[in-house]
Amino acid sequence: MTWTHDTVFPFSATLTGGQSVTHDVYVGGEGPPILILQELPGIGPETLALAAKLNASGFRAYLPHLFGTYGKVEMAKNTARLFCVRKEFNIFARGKQSPIAGWMRALTHEIKQREGSAGVGVIGMCLTGSFALTLMAEDAVVGGVASQPALPIFGGKHLHMSLQDIGAASAGMTAKGPGLAMRYSEDKLAPKKLMQALERAFGDLLETVEYPGKDHSLLTLDFHEPAYQRVDAYFKTRFSMS
Repeated sequence: MTWTHDTVFPFSATLTGGQSVTHDVYVGGEGPPILILQELPGIGPETLALAAKLNASGFRAYLPHLFGTYGKVEMAKNTARLFCVRKEFNIFARGKQSPIAGWMRALTHEIKQREGSAGVGVIGMCLTGSFALTLMAEDAVVGGVASQPALPIFGGKHLHMSLQDIGAASAGMTAKGPGLAMRYSEDKLAPKKLMQALERAFGDLLETVEYPGKDHSLLTLDFHEPAYQRVDAYFKTRFSMS
């Protein structure tokens, strides 16, 4: 499925530590806005296909390009690139988010203002997975989906968020409805310990789903139709579309 964006714009905002960064944001489709946060392999054909599916279902997709070559899957190169953008991502951080969280928060408010919408939906995947949940603390965000959340790497039962982050996101979920987290049941990159830690942190405020299999990327490289349909239904409920 081919995705054609109708605009791209550079967005500048500060990281949590105060340093300003700029990333291009690709936009396409019509309908309530959903922010898709890229995963480590990059914005390849499968991620663009996800944006196209959301468009076909009545959503407008916002796709920030954080690293890598747009349109290509480059797992090895992007792993190396993470060390070049370590001021933005700290993939091993326990008990706190990566600095890019501040930039993401600003982008959600920018999208809401641009669209004049009730809010923004957020999908995070792999290294961006947990950000979709903490962004539910923002007034601009109506719902968040964490697909195969993987940070922190080698974190065991620790989360890539602080107690303050958890408290703020929980308040948002209480007001708006639960977040959604999902993984393949035997996924080693998004380990069960991490999902269990999210369940302990958020309790009934987080819906969790496990699908049978050893694959990883539920919505892109290892696309799973039932997982996509769950996400689609989640956002249609949040935006009162069904």
